[in-house]
Amino acid sequence: MESSPRVAPGTPRGIEAIEGIEGIDTSRASAARMYDYYLGGTHHLPADVELARQVVELLPETPLIMRANRAFLQRAVRYCAGAGIRQFLDIGSGIPTQGPVHEVARATDPGIKVVYVDNDDAAALHAAELLADDPLSEAVQGDLRDVDGVLGHPGVRRLIDFDEPVALLFLSVLQFIPDEDDPRALVARYRDALAPGSHLALSHATDEGLTAQAPEITEIYSRSANPIRYRSRDFVLGLFDGFDLVRPGLAKLMEWRPDGTPEERELAARVHGAAGVGVKPRSTSR
Repeated sequence: MESSPRVAPGTPRGIEAIEGIEGIDTSRASAARMYDYYLGGTHHLPADVELARQVVELLPETPLIMRANRAFLQRAVRYCAGAGIRQFLDIGSGIPTQGPVHEVARATDPGIKVVYVDNDDAAALHAAELLADDPLSEAVQGDLRDVDGVLGHPGVRRLIDFDEPVALLFLSVLQFIPDEDDPRALVARYRDALAPGSHLALSHATDEGLTAQAPEITEIYSRSANPIRYRSRDFVLGLFDGFDLVRPGLAKLMEWRPDGTPEERELAARVHGAAGVGVKPRSTSR
């Protein structure tokens, strides 16, 4: 587990500044930066655009799906903050733009603390730049499979008190974890470190409705740094073992506590993926 990236005074700003930094391969697309491209952001590089456009050509509604995922994240964060959670750990966060967790959560309480964790070097470095002036947020470079490394990271420990409830976020990241690394076991290890009353918000790409496109999209992502795996709804449901799902349970992205906007109604029939929020029972010990 590497230390949190720090941006020295005078460092060139913007995503292009990472090009040429030793140890960062910008010639290969990353899921984090492709996600930013889908959302209409500016924090991506030519390699990301090349693969992302191939995905969109196969599945034109991809940007809608990513917007739906981001909208679910924002609704889930508001729910957790409304339930009294005052610290958030966002695993596989990508680049915190386009309505990031800290901005959404602090609409409820300006004192909420947020730690972003991503294994993508460039995403973590750029996140650190964006958060450089925010003492209540931290960007940490780390691999979610290194559970002890993430939970014990000084940047995480600086802001997160694991004796108090935490909102643990896994938004569209576990689909990039191979079966041999056992995503369910990884989530269970994080769960066991959380205090009772903690919340898990999770979304995952599913194979529902993607019979034709899934193999080709999988092939495109295999050429990125983050190969993707579509999984069944039952598999995603199993990721919530040890948590009590809140209403409406595991749902499609746009059917989890929708705000009822016209855009949401448009998206509901066109997006793929499962999402939910669970609570670690207060009777459960760590």
